[in-house]
Amino acid sequence: MNHALRALRGPSLGAVLLCASVSVFAETSSKILAPGYGALEYVPPSAGSYALPPLGEAVDGAVIDKSGKPLRLHDVVGDKLVVMGFIYTHCPDVNGCPLASYVMKQLQMRLLDTSDLKNEVRLISLSFDPILDTPQAMRDYSMHFQRKGFDWRFLTTTSETQLLPILEGYGQYRNMFYSEDGSYAGTMSHILRVYLIDNERRIRNIYSTGFLHVDTVMNDLRTLLLERDRATGS
Repeated sequence: MNHALRALRGPSLGAVLLCASVSVFAETSSKILAPGYGALEYVPPSAGSYALPPLGEAVDGAVIDKSGKPLRLHDVVGDKLVVMGFIYTHCPDVNGCPLASYVMKQLQMRLLDTSDLKNEVRLISLSFDPILDTPQAMRDYSMHFQRKGFDWRFLTTTSETQLLPILEGYGQYRNMFYSEDGSYAGTMSHILRVYLIDNERRIRNIYSTGFLHVDTVMNDLRTLLLERDRATGS
């Protein structure tokens, strides 16, 4: 474990997303939405005016991409700045996985409008449901979020055996729910965490539900880019 961190698929994805949309609509009148869905209510410190000390190493593990190709997570992270979120595609909690994917989609749009960052950043969505989130499920899910040509990887694993060491290494809590007959019920409880990883595979920030916002993530990415440029004399 990284001690520095101590922290049924339905008939179609369309049906799942429709249910999620209905759920979001119903919840907005009774549930407070996370800050990431709206405008930031404070002025964040400017990029480069603060430091992001390393929180620990980004752990490796066996994963598969949306085409079913086996990969190592470290190879996917590569040498880019990375924003990585753990999700599952049928999460019903508007302030859970849908928030992570929403903010990352907003981040994608912001990055595409930049000249200095768009080729320096990679987004990763890694499922923590190896049972229902098959490569096909991740491929279908990605079609609702990824812009063509943008560097956003959608990953899953083949089994709990592959997944659990990754979750443990990132301090990612998850508890799956089961039916009376012992079968997986298709849902789980989890803590939302999105990780900012630098080009040396070090975790530099961890965003929770209350702090995940496109504005703060963009500032953090620029802060890391400025840090790298100063270190290399660019």
